[in-house]
Amino acid sequence: MKKQLLWALTAFTAVGLAACGGNDTEEGGNTTGETNEGTEEQAEMVEVESLNGEMVEVPVNPETVLSFDNGITDSIRAIGGPISGVPKANNMPDYLSEFEGDEYEDVGSLFEPNFELINEMQPDVIFISGRAADAYDELSEIAPTVYLAVDQENFMESFESNMHVLGDIFDAQDKVDEQLAGIQETIDEVNEKASNSDSNALILSVDEGSVSAFGAGSRFGIIHGELGIEPADDISAESHGETVNFEYIDSVNPDYIFVVDRGASIGNAASASETLDNDIVDRTNAAQNDQIHQLNGEVWYLSGSGLESVKIIVDEVNEYFEG
Repeated sequence: MKKQLLWALTAFTAVGLAACGGNDTEEGGNTTGETNEGTEEQAEMVEVESLNGEMVEVPVNPETVLSFDNGITDSIRAIGGPISGVPKANNMPDYLSEFEGDEYEDVGSLFEPNFELINEMQPDVIFISGRAADAYDELSEIAPTVYLAVDQENFMESFESNMHVLGDIFDAQDKVDEQLAGIQETIDEVNEKASNSDSNALILSVDEGSVSAFGAGSRFGIIHGELGIEPADDISAESHGETVNFEYIDSVNPDYIFVVDRGASIGNAASASETLDNDIVDRTNAAQNDQIHQLNGEVWYLSGSGLESVKIIVDEVNEYFEG
């Protein structure tokens, strides 16, 4: 649901301005200079769908851009767009460490934006996702706010839709298409290996000794859904997974175990390797065949829906899954 909108003053308005001495006018909070002909040049706008189906008008090629989602941040960087501020209070993945620099404003946390600073910055657009959804209304009073989140049960469709929204806003559809094609190429490679394999996989998240399992349609379900690797068990699509014990892992006996160390990704001590290093897990096919793989938790848990982060995700699985 996208269309390009070009704001322009009518000839009648231009004549009226000339009669009044050619005073500048203000529209949408932006004041523009007058041309030699007595008319104003207005920014090109694009209309995009945001939270709850609300349509939001955003300037094309915005200059002051705030992002409250790591995946959106990495996507804007990937297509050459500007970033003016990000929330630094939450854990910043290493691959986005450049945004911890002083040249980028610290606009609060994912859950508690610094509204005073954001208001002072007067951004052209603010991007948020699920973690900052509660701040949507207040942020929208300051600047056009675009909510971009992925539907885990329709991951690629919603992910690609979000990237095309960014392509419209930053006038970079060619770059978006090129990078999506590269991601799809890797997805096809994994699917081909999976279609020729009888191997299955179990996705686990570990946090300070607690273990959860994730199935298709969950936050890590891209492994089963888009990449086509057979799940070792039928697990409901709970976003936070189902708590399991070591006996469960042994009974399922997966051929592959993909592990996200959630604790380490949010600043706690790493515990996945230690937690899963026991006699019960060691009986599984995955352990016996050296197919327990620890994923990049910072990317999988803190990002996971951007052009850069999705590429990291599919590349990791492609590297580890032999078929």
